[in-house]
Amino acid sequence: MTDKLDIILNLNGRDHSIRVEPRKTLVDAIREDCGLTGTHIGCEHGVCGACTVILDGETVRSCLMFAVQAQGKTIRTVEGLADGKTLHPLQRAFMAHHGLQCGFCTPGFLMLAANTLEQHPDIDDEELREVLSSNLCRCTGYQNVVKAVRAAADEMRNPAKNPAN
Repeated sequence: MTDKLDIILNLNGRDHSIRVEPRKTLVDAIREDCGLTGTHIGCEHGVCGACTVILDGETVRSCLMFAVQAQGKTIRTVEGLADGKTLHPLQRAFMAHHGLQCGFCTPGFLMLAANTLEQHPDIDDEELREVLSSNLCRCTGYQNVVKAVRAAADEMRNPAKNPAN
């Protein structure tokens, strides 16, 4: 029997004290132990991107990381995008530009796009397509995902045009 470890995960600015087996993945800890089910589990091999979160300012596939490796780091999940009841520009843009269909891949795309736009607000279309191609979607054909991210990028650069303000 494996001994469990007491760890603290900082998710979206809030500490979660949990007890986990050393082999528990970060995605499972986020969902099962911290109750944040917005991060989805897809392939469990780091291929699809459904489990993408932002860890200390970098996107990671949370299915490829142990929860114990995330202790002491800042984790941002899809639940941390909105500011209270005000949706993040990406969330609004995905709705307005039909950037989702079944929605399973959407949290991963949102986190990947959020981190990308925060680090590279002036990313060009070719680079954006390259970044987004690392996540998989079976429904949308990607065109509306790209349109949504581009619209959100424009809004984030020009907050005065933000319909939520």
